[in-house]
Amino acid sequence: MSKTEINTGLLSGLSVEKLREKIVSLKKELFNLRFQKTLGELTDTSAFSKVRKNIARVKTELMKRKSGESK
Repeated sequence: MSKTEINTGLLSGLSVEKLREKIVSLKKELFNLRFQKTLGELTDTSAFSKVRKNIARVKTELMKRKSGESK
């Protein structure tokens, strides 16, 4: 597994606050990738989908916890 992919087992061990911080950092990373693409400096174009999928993984974990609390 590459370092850009997040292990879902690792996410389950993080607190809600850490998950929110992770989303913020991943969104910043996505912004930087877009900036690099615009400047023509981006070499790994698959990084976009990896980061977007990681954001989705973290958001899914947050939703699991939120739905678990409401039951």
